[in-house]
Amino acid sequence: MAEQKHEEKTARHLEHLSEALDSGTQFQVRKLLGNLSAAEIGDLLESLPITKRLAVWELTDPELDGEVLVDVNDEVRQTLISDSSPEELVAAVDDLDLDDLADILDDLPDAVTTKVLSSMDQQDRERLQKVLSYPEDSAGGLMDPDFLSIRPDVTLDVVMRYLRMREELPEVFDMLWVVDRNGRYLGSLRLSVLLTDDETCTVGELMDTSIKAIPVDMHESQVAMEFEHHDLVTAPVVDSENHLLGWISVDDVVDVIRDEAEHTMLASAGLDEEDDMFAPIVQSARRRWVWLSVNLVTAFLAAFCLYFFEPTLDQIVATAVLFPIVMSMGGIAGTQTLTLMIRGMATGQVSSSNTPALLRKELAVGLLNGMVFSIVIAVIAIIWYDDVPLGMVMAAAILLNLLAGALAGAVIPVILRRMNIDPALAGGVVLTTVTDVIGIIAFVGLATYILIGR
Repeated sequence: MAEQKHEEKTARHLEHLSEALDSGTQFQVRKLLGNLSAAEIGDLLESLPITKRLAVWELTDPELDGEVLVDVNDEVRQTLISDSSPEELVAAVDDLDLDDLADILDDLPDAVTTKVLSSMDQQDRERLQKVLSYPEDSAGGLMDPDFLSIRPDVTLDVVMRYLRMREELPEVFDMLWVVDRNGRYLGSLRLSVLLTDDETCTVGELMDTSIKAIPVDMHESQVAMEFEHHDLVTAPVVDSENHLLGWISVDDVVDVIRDEAEHTMLASAGLDEEDDMFAPIVQSARRRWVWLSVNLVTAFLAAFCLYFFEPTLDQIVATAVLFPIVMSMGGIAGTQTLTLMIRGMATGQVSSSNTPALLRKELAVGLLNGMVFSIVIAVIAIIWYDDVPLGMVMAAAILLNLLAGALAGAVIPVILRRMNIDPALAGGVVLTTVTDVIGIIAFVGLATYILIGR
């Protein structure tokens, strides 16, 4: 429900903004943008054709430019950067958090990067370099190296005075990290405890040791699961020796969850979530050539199988009419299993320990569905063509293909994962090939053996 409301809100903003742009009223465009957050402006920029996008970018509040650059996808970001002067870019990224700056630093022109780095103090440069040294999809790539840490032997009164001395605090701030004199993580002190407990108590007496630190090399998808399972708002990040390196906030994790959802959805169609939907026509077409070509090869493979049974198709017209049903049923059954497996792998619910049990369960489901629908389709085929043997062939083919679809849907993601191939990207194409080929061989092959020979 919340996602649907967000989509409706974005569509409404897009409509109003397009109307204002078409009317040529800059004041109205600025007014509309002034009521939006950086993330909402980013969504709108991704939804606009390039000419309108650049017009809106020119009218965006310069104070939001940096955050907008972080929120848009890679290709749209390049378009906006290309339309901005070096001075504008330096000003835009000047106030970004180090983790956000690390996300887009490689996209900036070299001259801008040099100016940004030269304007930073030595400590911030070292922290930024530390973030950049970790893979982008790891906890180290997500973390903010600018953290607040305290010692366990100080009192709450000292901590309060320390916080008042700081010029600013993080926007997402629910706890302080407790470290020993060597910088090793010990626990956390919740902000609620700091504000409500006796100020003469020490941090060590009140700190919470139940929040486990996140290893710096943990994959971002696992980080997201840690936040989900433990209802975290923020979490500390440590190295192999438990030294505190930084922290991750829930807003970064929300971005990870959204990106993974978009990747899974688009990868199944051979698309990339970082592509600009308004990219030039030729460029967009070329990107789709790979998977269209792969699909063409698999389609020819299915056609090649049909070629061997051409005499059957010539003699029994009903097989040409009915065999798409067999392939379609197998494809749907396999897609259902494939989707469950890919989701389970993404959430960590599928592993080598439970894959055999899951495979047995999906085969049992395929068998039950095959028995039910083979009877239904056989009855329809018999009534339609008044041909009992044809109905029996349909029943057997449906049963075999639903079993094949369940088996392929469960096994293909496992095999692709072991080959270091994204199951979301290649699973659908492989599955379609398997169910089509098996469906053709099962139905037309049985028809050749049983119907032609009778």
